[in-house]
Amino acid sequence: MLIVEDEPLMAAAIRDGLRLEAIASDIAGDGDTAIELLSVNAYDIAVLDRDIPGPSGDEVAQRIVAAHDGTAILMLTAAERLDDKASGFELGADDYLTKPFDMRELVLRLRALDRRRAHTRPPVREIAGLRLDPFRREVYRDGRYVALTRKQFAVLEVLVAAEGGVISAEELLERAWDENADPFTNAVRITVSALRKRLGEPWIIATVPGVGYRIEAADAG
Repeated sequence: MLIVEDEPLMAAAIRDGLRLEAIASDIAGDGDTAIELLSVNAYDIAVLDRDIPGPSGDEVAQRIVAAHDGTAILMLTAAERLDDKASGFELGADDYLTKPFDMRELVLRLRALDRRRAHTRPPVREIAGLRLDPFRREVYRDGRYVALTRKQFAVLEVLVAAEGGVISAEELLERAWDENADPFTNAVRITVSALRKRLGEPWIIATVPGVGYRIEAADAG
């Protein structure tokens, strides 16, 4: 769980209340910290205050939705107007709770969100000895667990979903990065190179000169 809340006492109270329910959570006191934590950790749910310093809660919600990683969003705010709630849902929020709230209600809503996520888990994909579980954010090669960064996982997920088809660097940049990514960056090449090393030999990601990348259905040997 990620708690994005700029009031330290409120954030600590939520964290401690969730801890009593055996729910582990991190705290981000501003939008920049939230985005940083989301870039390196996989969270089931983000409890998101809309009115926070730095990038707003709405901007953080948009980042979460754009990542397509299954993180659910519960917006937590003092705004009670229907228009405020409607705009939150339009941004991609899965649920909404106004302050002040009862801790028990928050826990019940989080449990419900988690059950809902369980019914919409994306399928595990397997190709050429790779096993990619999008829900658990886990990758195995020939039964060996492979630790990947969030970005490496996102790139591999796109390649695996193509089932051996060629994916261009431009498409990888569009689907695994955000809309602010520089189209002339070499981030794709660097990430693919690091991903190859993480997956180990024989190399399973082939470069198609002038076209893009694909997963080799058989050993390149």
